[in-house]
Amino acid sequence: MANTDYSFRQLLEIDSCKNCQLCAEACPATLAAQSGELSAVWRMKGLKQILKNRARLLHRLLKPKMPSEENVKHFSDTSFRCTLCGNCQEVCPVGINLRNLWISLRQDMVHSNVYPKKIDMIRENMEETFNVFGEDNEERTEWVEDMRDPPDDGYIKDKAEIVYFTGCTASYFPLAQKIPMALVDVLDAGGVDFTLLGEKEWCCGFPLLGAGLMDMFEQFKNHNIEVIREKGAKEIVFACPSCYQMWREYYPREFKLTHASQFLKNLIKEKQMPLKELPLMVTYHDPCDLGRGARVFDEPREIIQAIPGVNFIELPHNRENCLCCGGGGNLEMTDAKLSSDIAKTKIDEVLSTGADVVITSCQQCVRTMATYVRRNKIPIKVMDITELVRDAVKG
Repeated sequence: MANTDYSFRQLLEIDSCKNCQLCAEACPATLAAQSGELSAVWRMKGLKQILKNRARLLHRLLKPKMPSEENVKHFSDTSFRCTLCGNCQEVCPVGINLRNLWISLRQDMVHSNVYPKKIDMIRENMEETFNVFGEDNEERTEWVEDMRDPPDDGYIKDKAEIVYFTGCTASYFPLAQKIPMALVDVLDAGGVDFTLLGEKEWCCGFPLLGAGLMDMFEQFKNHNIEVIREKGAKEIVFACPSCYQMWREYYPREFKLTHASQFLKNLIKEKQMPLKELPLMVTYHDPCDLGRGARVFDEPREIIQAIPGVNFIELPHNRENCLCCGGGGNLEMTDAKLSSDIAKTKIDEVLSTGADVVITSCQQCVRTMATYVRRNKIPIKVMDITELVRDAVKG
């Protein structure tokens, strides 16, 4: 066990924590579980103790009592019961980059061989099938066959200006597959020259980040870059904020990277897509990775407000203060109940607005909220921004 998983800056940031506890008040997991042990301030305290106990000089001089194996395991379990939503970082008065610190902590726990066993399943799935769910990677674009009038080429071309990077969740889960269906419909309507990667698309690597398995990332990065180069593409479009965030932060800046909300907003602005009236009352949920992560707040709202007939009402917590839906950080795999409890808080807030529809711009947010709504028979519709635009496109 060593401290090499942390950068020098992170080691300095750890010591700068003032124990103000604002992070605890902002943490969706802490509030949903009513457990202070899930808060950033508790995790920071435990991390400080672990790092101090590893210091060789401190061992010789003070001989501190090492935490028991049971305590370390408990600490590790709590560090994975987090959505990595970044809200603790948003409110930190010292400006500690807490989200990246928790990512480093998870990698430390994996290297220390103290981690939830579900991480082994993620590792095996990624090694064997190149996607986090363990599905046959040749089936990544089977959703195209379920469309009303799929093209003969299945949207897979030898060359194209734009690659639509679909992502694992939208490729395999029926609740999310309506998002790529909607997006390719809109891209077709806008006359966009695009292609899918099909079975050549591998996971972007985001699940590795949340699982503390970034040692595996290099092969995924190199593969995805190479297959996009083969297409001759200049731009990559993502409907998944986590894929978008992963490419922005961990891939070389070789291609133009655009989230679907940004791309669709530009299509509408250029009047390539006349929009018909939709008599709806909607609210908007800012995905954590798109909002707090990439600071994309305006484009989805500009799209919503450009559609005739749509009545838009903001959530009480919105933009950088938006409440997490519970779907991030691999939490559903490690603690499904906690993920559902966080989703309940989100849906309760949505219902408080009186909206008929909650719009978001993330396939995992759609999947998490729609699953909770369906299981609990709640009268609210969950839609992605791509679906809203598809419904509004004339013709």
